[in-house]
Amino acid sequence: MTGTFLTQLWEGLQATRPVEWIADATGVAYALLVMWHRRSGWIFGGISSLLLTILAWQARLPMQALLQLSYVAAAVYGWWSWSRPGGMRPISVWHWRGHLAVLAGCVLVSLLLARVLVHESAFPFTDSLVFCTGMFATWLLARVYLENWAYWILIDAVSIYLFAAQGLVAIAVMFVMYLGIAVVGLAGWWKIWRRPA
Repeated sequence: MTGTFLTQLWEGLQATRPVEWIADATGVAYALLVMWHRRSGWIFGGISSLLLTILAWQARLPMQALLQLSYVAAAVYGWWSWSRPGGMRPISVWHWRGHLAVLAGCVLVSLLLARVLVHESAFPFTDSLVFCTGMFATWLLARVYLENWAYWILIDAVSIYLFAAQGLVAIAVMFVMYLGIAVVGLAGWWKIWRRPA
C-alpha cells in the first residue's frame, strides 16, 4: 500500500508542469516572508496566486480559482497595508464573537454555493468552504491577527486533499509545506504576542 502511494506520488511529481513548480516556489516564499513579518512576501503571494488561479480552474475547482484570484487582490492590499505608516501593526487577536459570526456565515454561504456549483466543481461544498474561510484568513493576516495561522492550518489540510484528488500533486505538496509553515507561524506569532511590551 505504501509502495503504491509513493509510486503514485513520484509519478505525479514527474508529470508536474513548470508552471506548478513556479507557483510552488513563489507560494512558499510568500508564506515564509509573511510569517517573518516581511512586506515583500505579498509580491510572491500575488505571483503564486495568479498561477494557482489558472491551475485550479483547469482542475475543476472553480471556487479555488476564485479564491486564488482574490488572493492577488489581497496581495495588493497586504502590500499597501503593510507599507503605509502605522500599517505594520503589532500582532493582536480578534474577538471570538466575530469568529463565530464569520464561520457561521461561511458555512451558510458554502451551502448555498454548493447548490449552484454541483455540476461545475468536483467538491462543491468543500471548495466553497475553503474559498470563504480563505478570504477571511487573508483578511486576518493582512490585519496582523494571530488567529490567521489557525485558519491556515485547517485550510491547508483540506487543500492538500482537494488538489491531490484532482491530480495536482506538486500543488498538494506545496500545501503540505504551507501547513508546516502555518504551524511554525502560529507558534512564532504566539510567542511575540505573549511577550511583555
